[in-house]
Amino acid sequence: MRFRPEPPHQHGSTQSTAILLCNLGTPEAATPAALRRYLGEFLSDQRVVEIPKLLWWLILHGIILRIRPAKSAAKYASIWTPEGSPLKVWTEKQAELLQQWFEQQGQSVWVRPAMRYGQPAIARQLDELKAAGATRILILPAYPQYSATTTASVCDAVYGWGQKVRTLPELRFINRYHDHPAYIEALASSVRQHWQQHGQAEQLVMSFHGVPQRTLQLGDPYYCECHKTARLLAEHLGLTAQQYRLTFQSRFGKAKWLQPYTEPTLVELAKTGLKRVDVICPGFVSDCLETLEEISQEARQAFLDAGGQEFHYIACLNDRSDWIDAMGQICRQHLGGWPAQNTPQGPFPD
Repeated sequence: MRFRPEPPHQHGSTQSTAILLCNLGTPEAATPAALRRYLGEFLSDQRVVEIPKLLWWLILHGIILRIRPAKSAAKYASIWTPEGSPLKVWTEKQAELLQQWFEQQGQSVWVRPAMRYGQPAIARQLDELKAAGATRILILPAYPQYSATTTASVCDAVYGWGQKVRTLPELRFINRYHDHPAYIEALASSVRQHWQQHGQAEQLVMSFHGVPQRTLQLGDPYYCECHKTARLLAEHLGLTAQQYRLTFQSRFGKAKWLQPYTEPTLVELAKTGLKRVDVICPGFVSDCLETLEEISQEARQAFLDAGGQEFHYIACLNDRSDWIDAMGQICRQHLGGWPAQNTPQGPFPD
């Protein structure tokens, strides 16, 4: 293996600290061509699809990438903003606000956003941080609950970058924060605020992103961590077991995924006479296709068509100040012992 050349080491250079906030990713535009590129990268990750590589390559390129991009582009177009994809907009805003949070604490820490799939890529952001003089980098995945399909894939991308680098920065990873008190309280505050403005429904549905059932049997802790988040959030809100439900959304393919499924649960609730439901997606810290289109549009329509009268979607944490504070607390715990006073050695592009 050949390592990329680097500038000669400067003795006595300043040690600088950075945080890389990593989210899943997004296409560059709401077009079939952009979706084909994005889905090709996303669905080629063997952390995401654990099917024998050759068989999956034939399915992906022979069927999925011929059919799905146009359908997905239409879905993205329904939520696209003048600034671009909501997920990218919110992730960039969170990184900016988290850096300001550290500045308010009297600490100088670079915070940059990155995407596991699409741009700005993890490797590109790590290159730029290293070139600017970052010698210590904390990796913060935007996934509160650990899963090999998400968190571990971020780690893979960082490790892959490191295999080409001669002088590696110190690296730390945040694997999970599904039960962190500040994260749970930020979720609870967002629900309370919604209830103050709109009243409270009989049922609060907590919808998490789904993964294949097989991952639970193979040892992935995601299912258990989702249940713990839901239980802690319900406790903070003073809900009984009869007042909330945990569900899983975003099924793909014909395999059995974690259950109960979100949309069928909502249809069932409406058919049993429930008139109003509140839905929150605790596993997503930024609003995106899965929350704005799949839940706030598709699931809403399914509930209303089944006889429900009011569907209230509670937005993700996005740029809430209590969530930025929670991120700061989580990062500060993992930065323990690392100096937080940066003196850049080179320009860092805005």
